[in-house]
Amino acid sequence: MMPSAFASVRARAALAATLVVSVALVAAGIAVVAVLRHNLADRASLESEVTARRVAGSRTALNGNFGSLDLPDDDGRLVQVADSSGRVLAAGEDLHGRGLLADYAPARVPGSTAPGHPSVREDDDDGDDGDDDDDHDTAPARGKAGTDVDRRTVAVELAGDTHDYAFAAVQGTTYDGHGYTVYAGTSLEGSQATLGQVTRSMLIGLPFLLAVVAAVTWLVTRRALRPVESIRVEMAEITHSGDLARRVPEPASHDEIARLARTTNATLAALERSVERQHRFVADASHELRSPIASLRTQLEVADQHRELLDTADLLHDVVRLQHLAADLLLLARLDAGERPAGALVDLAALVREEVAQRASTDRVTPAVTVDDSAPEVKGSRTQLSRVLGNLLDNAQRHAASAVTVTVGAVGDAVLLSVADDGHGVAPADRERVFERFVRLDEARGRDEGGAGLGLAIARDVVQHHGGTLTLTDAPDGGAVFQVRLVRAR
Repeated sequence: MMPSAFASVRARAALAATLVVSVALVAAGIAVVAVLRHNLADRASLESEVTARRVAGSRTALNGNFGSLDLPDDDGRLVQVADSSGRVLAAGEDLHGRGLLADYAPARVPGSTAPGHPSVREDDDDGDDGDDDDDHDTAPARGKAGTDVDRRTVAVELAGDTHDYAFAAVQGTTYDGHGYTVYAGTSLEGSQATLGQVTRSMLIGLPFLLAVVAAVTWLVTRRALRPVESIRVEMAEITHSGDLARRVPEPASHDEIARLARTTNATLAALERSVERQHRFVADASHELRSPIASLRTQLEVADQHRELLDTADLLHDVVRLQHLAADLLLLARLDAGERPAGALVDLAALVREEVAQRASTDRVTPAVTVDDSAPEVKGSRTQLSRVLGNLLDNAQRHAASAVTVTVGAVGDAVLLSVADDGHGVAPADRERVFERFVRLDEARGRDEGGAGLGLAIARDVVQHHGGTLTLTDAPDGGAVFQVRLVRAR
C-alpha cells in the first residue's frame, strides 16, 4: 500500500500551518481592502466637500455673479452650480453645454421647506452629516452658504466612458434671495486604481508567502522531529539486533522529546532486567531440575541391572522434590504473567492456627503462636497466603536453634503477620538477596536440606500481588523475623 502524501507529521504540520496562514491572510486582506476603500472614498468625498464649500461661500457666488466664478478645472474634478429649477448657472470647462450631472439636493428659496418636512433653523446642530434625506430641508439665509453637505456617488459619462465620482452638494443663497446648489465631484478612478493595485499585489504575493510559510514549517518541523527519527532508528536497530543494552540518544533539551527518550531508555532498562532475570531463572531452573532427574536416572539404571539394589525411598524423595520444584516454577510463572489473587475474605488468625496444627508432626521446633482474635480479615487467595506462611515456617525451621514464634495482630489500618526464629540471623547486606530466586546464603549445606532457593521469592511475590509487603529484620532475641503487612479488608 502506497503511503499517503500527507502521512508524515511534517507534511501535515506544513499543510495545517499553510491553511491557517492562508485563511488569516485572506481575512486580513479583505479587511485591509475594505478599510482602504472606505478611507479613499472618504478622502474623495472630503475633497469634494471642501471644493463645494469654497465655491458656495465665495463672494462671487453670494453676489450672484455665477458667470465670473473661479471654478477648478483639475483633472478628475467636476463642479456645477444650479438654481432651484435645476438650470445650470456655472460649470467647469469640461462641462460646458452639459446638463445637470446631479440633482439630488435642489436649491430652495429662503424660508421654504421641503414638502412634508418641518422648517429647521440653519444653525441647528443635531450631529447630522448630511447623508440622509432630511438634509437641506431649510434654505440658507440670504448671503450665506449652508452648513450641511449631501454626499453621493454618481456615475458620470465623459467622452463615451462612464466614471464614478464622489459628489458633495452645498446650498447657498445670494444676497438678493436666489438659492443655488454647488455640486463638486472628485473622480474615484484613482481610488479604484489604488484598490486594484493593492488587491493584485496581495493576490500575487499570497502564493509566495504561503510557499515560504510551508517551507519554513517543513524545515522547522523536520529539525524538531530529528531526535524522534534518531530514536526510531535506534529502536529499529535494537529490535533487529536484540541487544537490549543499547540506549536511544537523549536530546540535551528539556522538552517532550527529551522526556520521551528518557522514558524509552527507562523502558529498555526495565526490559533488559526482565530478560536477564528470565534468563537467570531458566538457567537456575534447569540446574535445579538436572540434579534430581540425574539422580532418578542413575537409580533406575542401577535398578535395571541390579534389581536388589533398588531404593524406592530415594526414588520417592527425588520425585517429591521434582513435584515441589515444578509446583514452585508453575506458581512463579503465573505470578510473572500477572495473575491476580482471588478477592475472598481470609482470616489470618484462623489460617495460622490451621497451618501450625497441620505441621505439628513434622516440624523440628514447635512454633509459639500469639494470635489477636480481633485482627481484621484481609482480601486475597487463602491458598496462596497459606503458601506464604508455609514457606516462612520452613525457612524458620531450617535456621532456628530452639524457638520459632508466629504472631498475628492489627497495626493501624493493616494486619501484621510475623514469623521469627532464634538462629544466626541475616546480615543487613543480604536481607534483599534472600528474596531473589534460587539464592541460598548457606551454600555449604546440601541441596537436599537447603531447598531450591524459591521459598522466600515466592512468598514476597505473592504478598506483593496481594498489595502488601514482606520485609526482613532482626528478631528481638536474635535471629531473623519476617514481617508480612497486608491491608485490612473493607
